[in-house]
Amino acid sequence: VLLQVMDHGTLTDNNGRKADFRNVIIVMTTNAGAETMNKATIGFTNTREAGDEMADVKRLFTPEFRNRLDAIVNFKALDEEIILRVVDKFLLQLESQLAEKKVDVTFTDELRAYLAKKGFDPLMGARPMQRLIQDTIRRAVADELLFGRLVDGGRLTIDVDAEGVVKLDIQPLRKSDRSKAEPATAG
Repeated sequence: VLLQVMDHGTLTDNNGRKADFRNVIIVMTTNAGAETMNKATIGFTNTREAGDEMADVKRLFTPEFRNRLDAIVNFKALDEEIILRVVDKFLLQLESQLAEKKVDVTFTDELRAYLAKKGFDPLMGARPMQRLIQDTIRRAVADELLFGRLVDGGRLTIDVDAEGVVKLDIQPLRKSDRSKAEPATAG
């Protein structure tokens, strides 16, 4: 399918309908070569050769596919600042979803650092982070939203202890605050 798009600029489905891909830029990512880039060098060499990671690309992708690519761009490993920005992106998504449920959430710096450390893999990048946030934070918050103290909204601070256990500090919405949050409808 991808070769059809790259060769002809169109994609045809089973019913004969065509989608136009002539003015499309396709950006693809892979971790091919990541393992090679992370290997320690042996002997007197301390720099990598420019083509080291290309051996993995050549091994993983057929020549027909590689010949259709306009460029292959190698990226360096993510540094701590970038990883924290990725953590903030995922937490911002969670914050906006909780705001829809009338929950004002605060994330501690300790939690951010924990997610950056545990949710990043040098070979896989930041891909495991979404799963970590799902398993550690979203499940605990979902229980409180559905059956617990956040059913009507409230304030939530999410932290992590020294053992890596996520802690929720919940202040439910008081009855007086509930009436302000839900304006009366004119009938």
